[in-house]
Amino acid sequence: MAESARISWRLHLAAEPAAVYALLATDAGRARFWAEAAPERHDRIEFVFPDGTTLRAEVLRRDPPAAFALRYFGGCIAEFRLATDGAGGTDLALEVRDVPAAQRSEDAAGWVGVLLTLKAAADFGVDLRNHHRSRTWAAGYVDN
Repeated sequence: MAESARISWRLHLAAEPAAVYALLATDAGRARFWAEAAPERHDRIEFVFPDGTTLRAEVLRRDPPAAFALRYFGGCIAEFRLATDGAGGTDLALEVRDVPAAQRSEDAAGWVGVLLTLKAAADFGVDLRNHHRSRTWAAGYVDN
């Protein structure tokens, strides 16, 4: 079996946990920051990205508003844990397990992009993505 790695990131959001959870766990929420579309049917999310790439991700855990987990690209498991910060905001912890070791560096950077677009949507109502079919991560764009 190939060697795997973990990715761990933390993020503070001004938005309350229930609002952050809704962005992660609903079709409309995911479309606001993560993918062009991401409808869920029968615990499977069909992510559609700007370049036409699709991914069927399995929802593994749903514990509103505290945790949401899914099986993502390459079979890795991404778990978002949400906790109140005691002042109306959210402390989010992301742990991504079973990342192919050779992909860790690129995947770690990709998750930073996901988290920062989440923060922009949750805290400021802003979409940082460019929504252009050829201006993608593979072409070197961080605002894909």
